[in-house]
Amino acid sequence: MTIVGYPWRLLAQMALMAYSLRSITITTTTAFRIGSVGRSSSSSSSSSGSGGIAAATSLARRSLANTVAMSYLSNNNNNDHQSRRRGVVVTGMNGSSKWLGSSGRAFFASASSTCPSTLSTTALKSTLEEAASTTTSTTTTTTTTTTAAAPVEHPAYEILSTDMIPEFGAHATLYRHTQSGAQLLSLSTDDDNKCFGITFRTPPSDSTGVPHILEHSVLCGSRKYTTKDPFVQLLQGSLQTFLNAFTYPDRTCYVVASQNTKDFYNLIHVYSDAVFHPRATQDPMVHAQEGWHLELEKMEEPLTYKGVVYNEMKGVYSSPESLLQREAQQSLFPDTTYGVDSGGDPTVIPQLSFEQFAEFHDKFYHPSNARIFFAGEDDVYKRLEIMEEYLRDFDVNPKSSPESMIEWQAKRYMEPVKVRYPYPVSDKGGEEDDGDEEKEGDTHYTMVNWLMNDRPFTPMEEITVTVLDHLLMGTTSSILRKTLMESGLGDSITGGGLSDELLQATFSVGLKGVKPENVDKVEQMILDTLTTVAKNGFEEDDIASSMNTIEFQMREFNTGSFPKGLSLMLGSMSKWIYDRSPTEALKFEEPLAELKARISKDGSAVFQDMIKELLLENTHRTTVEMYPSKTLEEEQLQEEKGRLAKIKESLTEEDLQSVIDKTIELKKLQATEDSPEDRATIPSLELSDLKREVTEYPIAVSENEAQTGITVVRHELGSTSGIVYANLAVDVSGIALEDVTLLPLLTRIMMETGAGEYDSVALSRKIGTHTGGVSVSTLISGVNPDGAPEGVVTTGEYFVTKLLISGKSTSDKTDELFSIFDLILRDAKLDSQAKIIEMLREAKSDKESAVQGSGHAIANARIRSRYSVIGYINEKMSGVSSLDTVKELLEQAKNDFPTLLARLENMRNIILEQSTCRDGMILDLTGDAAVFAKIRPSVENFLTNLPGDSPASERLPNFYAEAHPWAKQAQEEMASSAPLADEGFVVPTQVSYVGKGGRLYDVGEPVSGSSSVVSRFLGTGYMWDNVRVIGGAYGGFCQFQPRDGIFSFLSYRDPNLAGTIDVYDGASAALLSSAKDLENDPDALATAIIGAIGDMDGALSPDQKGSLQFKRWLARESPEQRQKFRDEVLNTKPSDFQEFAERLRALKDPSSAVVSSKAAFEDANKAGKAFTLKEIM
Repeated sequence: MTIVGYPWRLLAQMALMAYSLRSITITTTTAFRIGSVGRSSSSSSSSSGSGGIAAATSLARRSLANTVAMSYLSNNNNNDHQSRRRGVVVTGMNGSSKWLGSSGRAFFASASSTCPSTLSTTALKSTLEEAASTTTSTTTTTTTTTTAAAPVEHPAYEILSTDMIPEFGAHATLYRHTQSGAQLLSLSTDDDNKCFGITFRTPPSDSTGVPHILEHSVLCGSRKYTTKDPFVQLLQGSLQTFLNAFTYPDRTCYVVASQNTKDFYNLIHVYSDAVFHPRATQDPMVHAQEGWHLELEKMEEPLTYKGVVYNEMKGVYSSPESLLQREAQQSLFPDTTYGVDSGGDPTVIPQLSFEQFAEFHDKFYHPSNARIFFAGEDDVYKRLEIMEEYLRDFDVNPKSSPESMIEWQAKRYMEPVKVRYPYPVSDKGGEEDDGDEEKEGDTHYTMVNWLMNDRPFTPMEEITVTVLDHLLMGTTSSILRKTLMESGLGDSITGGGLSDELLQATFSVGLKGVKPENVDKVEQMILDTLTTVAKNGFEEDDIASSMNTIEFQMREFNTGSFPKGLSLMLGSMSKWIYDRSPTEALKFEEPLAELKARISKDGSAVFQDMIKELLLENTHRTTVEMYPSKTLEEEQLQEEKGRLAKIKESLTEEDLQSVIDKTIELKKLQATEDSPEDRATIPSLELSDLKREVTEYPIAVSENEAQTGITVVRHELGSTSGIVYANLAVDVSGIALEDVTLLPLLTRIMMETGAGEYDSVALSRKIGTHTGGVSVSTLISGVNPDGAPEGVVTTGEYFVTKLLISGKSTSDKTDELFSIFDLILRDAKLDSQAKIIEMLREAKSDKESAVQGSGHAIANARIRSRYSVIGYINEKMSGVSSLDTVKELLEQAKNDFPTLLARLENMRNIILEQSTCRDGMILDLTGDAAVFAKIRPSVENFLTNLPGDSPASERLPNFYAEAHPWAKQAQEEMASSAPLADEGFVVPTQVSYVGKGGRLYDVGEPVSGSSSVVSRFLGTGYMWDNVRVIGGAYGGFCQFQPRDGIFSFLSYRDPNLAGTIDVYDGASAALLSSAKDLENDPDALATAIIGAIGDMDGALSPDQKGSLQFKRWLARESPEQRQKFRDEVLNTKPSDFQEFAERLRALKDPSSAVVSSKAAFEDANKAGKAFTLKEIM
């Protein structure tokens, strides 16, 4: 996988790596929208004013073992519609793939008199500084002043520089290991979530994917840690808060983090030995497993290609958006390493020999080519001592750094270049055609791309181009994005604007869903819009809004559940890897102050000049057009079969027998368990290292606050840096079930069409100027019914449904934040037909992409919809069935808009019903003591002026005692679908996404906390080994939710279909065998328990703490039940594994849902696996 972006944007990029596993490939240029991860029970969301950070701050921590749950996996279609998607696409080692949004370098400075118009962030800075000054650090090396502490010395290192980074309260010391030449940056902060990373420059010269394959392979055993896959053992039994690795186009990063110091050091040791002394360079079987190999079991069978990275990249190359971005990058960089694919081209990967693979490691994985990073509150001398243990094995290699140097691409195009490339589409009708002959309904992708700089940007230029990017593309109201979407020339934006994580920045923008005759018009519209802006400039208020939005994000520095150290590491690496200062990459105060002074003096001209220089007058520009081909998928399949047939024909019988022997040998190796002696080499924690008590967060509930009839929930934390996080929950239970599918559209309308006196642009400007972001989503939460025992499977009839308006601001801007809440709740413009058509077109395009790229999540949602009322409702709103709904709504919006408008107006009237709406309102607030004291008058004023009788003259049903009104109808609709069918969803793809599930526990049965240990053990053990390692899929995992008793198996980018279902069917027997083994292996049992506790104990940001506690309260989940569940986890026994296995063997009403190609379903049918098929695209 490959990465680009901007060093200051990594905050939100981290946020969407939440569910990634070890291997990440970050795809350059821009990213397609596949939804975002976030609120665990929300089904749709729209947000504004916070870019990718909105996604970052909404993440609840998941363990890397449960990495399956990406955006759609948990039915989260939280499309950040107001703030455009850009950044990178990440594919995790265990199959999680997602968009990594933009983040930013945390570069806001205080506003001053030089700031234009209403831009005033002085209060933000002062509140942050006040909060920092009142916090006493227990670490002597951490301070909020600019006085640097004396650097720690070590005899093995020389100190190259020391620095203070006041923006993050970090003391930085840059060391050089004198013997090996390795550079080490040590940041001392007050953060207990400690982070370590080691990065190598790894520029490839071809598209064999060697850096990507090597990144997978080095963690498959090493000199000291001799199991087949130490990474998996760490995954199974560590308290890690981050454990991963990822491949950029020019570097490879290995990163770990933990709040437990002992665990942290264990992780560092394993990773350090892995990168410098991997088994992979001595054992060709690792390269065969992780990269590629020829497979043959019987002489008469055809040869096939297998390999984890090979199958991963086949999935990547099945995505039109990925193809588009690959072509864009390669077209801009014809002469440098960026002109090849570091992730690997599936047609080229089989050209990589083991010798080349090993040579690449020898060349680039040397300490002289390494950048080592630490951040946190741990002892600096200990950091240096640990790394000395590994670095002292090497002497300086003077060739290492020059050989890995990244060359600059000259801006050598004298005129723009055009590239055309096909992408696969299915032939739904099955009629004969000429392959590439376009028919009605065929649409194209088109994207215009610029190489922006051929010299390093200054810090001032970096900030300026970032603000410019936000002005052009940052929200749905930004001028370039808005113009393109309102043109009707396409369905959805592709290309996210600025991307500057590499040596040179690029800018890309275009549309997908473009008719052939409109392709040239899109390019012309982009150029015309830029020309107009370069001539007329930006509105002063728009500049103020963009500046405030970015500044709030960066000064808040909210990395969600991701380690702050990880964001700091990747930010520093964006300069350090190119031999520039790593600490300067993290500083923003001075360049931002300079930008503000420039804006005060020259106004919009600052940005107009940049548009002219970097875009309009820049001829190093390319336009990439992707056109549909209905035969491409079959052509690629036949090309691969033909290539393999020729290889087989060229081999002698002796050669073929050698392939068979190697296939058998590899499978035997994969199936052989590590010896106890090998497993003992992996350092681990003990059960005594674990905290036995559940972490609870503050909560205070005030019903009928200020006699308004509204409930207020407060979470007073130690410090929120002067920021208040607010959620207004409004009941939506009065809406008819058939209109629930309109809720995702309604949430977008509330954010994007304008409200009251504000049109869409003015509303976006208001949000950006005064807040840190606002979003609207739906929240469906199962609850524990009154009088019912906790910890049992519920009927699914009891749940609450809320429209959730969320936002954040500094305490002095709370009035403005609340006024926006009230405005969009009451007065969102529902009659904007053109805008609604635009939204629905974009939603259709995004959902089609999601089915193709996130098929495992689509399959999981479909499975859950068969057994759970909430799952059924969520699937209607955001699953594959919602695609049909969106298509129907689009036709209605075009041809019968008054009917659609009447439905929307009726929904809002029901939500705001005068007599009842306050009864269902809850205001959830998170802040510190100073914040709550300051905002008290604002809260009371807001509550008093909200719509509805005060108090409510009528009461809503008590959903803790009565079944939800949607439940009965949903159950009837679910029953009408019985018996359950195995469904297949056909898309053009070279891989499969295979799901199977059923009911593991019946209603009323208690579910022990041990179930989380066992299901995790199954996912990180049996599923990993058989679906990923042996089967060659990029990911294999399982998911169990105790509240509803539903269990599901899932695979990601899987070369198999029928075979994977057979693996699922064998899980119970394997688990029974494991249960017997655990009776005599207490260490393995302890490892499983430790991993489960690690999932439960994440590092959360302030807003996440408040959100988690709010949802606990809303579900009526008691602290006693949480502690009971944790105790059951800690006391898990082998018999719990046996009981779980017996249940799995008797899984009730099992059914499958699979996303794959027509050819794969045909093969599965021949193997006895029949599906009811539906073509999606």
